[in-house]
Amino acid sequence: MNNTRRNIAEIIRFRNELKRMLGDISEIDKKILNRVGNKTVRRLKETTPVDTGFLRRSWKADPAVQYGNKTEKVIVNTADYASYVNYGHRIVRNGATVGFVEGNFMLERALSQAERDLITEFEAEVRRVNREHGN
Repeated sequence: MNNTRRNIAEIIRFRNELKRMLGDISEIDKKILNRVGNKTVRRLKETTPVDTGFLRRSWKADPAVQYGNKTEKVIVNTADYASYVNYGHRIVRNGATVGFVEGNFMLERALSQAERDLITEFEAEVRRVNREHGN
């Protein structure tokens, strides 16, 4: 089982444990997702390469939103060249490819860390609820 599947399985396990204790956990989902999402944006800004600073300043996050039984938080970079810095790009001169600039993959690294942060946050929330309810 790869890390992403294992991380998702852990998150689902913690959410089910919280549901068993509290019933409706939509507010907890939003609180944790906002906390981890904001931490992820900070991490993205720290790891984004800087030339003029525009790319770094362009990271934004919307508040977490509930859609039925799904909660999501959107993180975007509004700079039109963000994908080229993240994934890499060809260097073309006079119609011919003369090189390639490797990507920084800052988004992938930050999202990988966000998965681990989600597990930590849900685990901490389960412990907090256990303390409050005397379990």
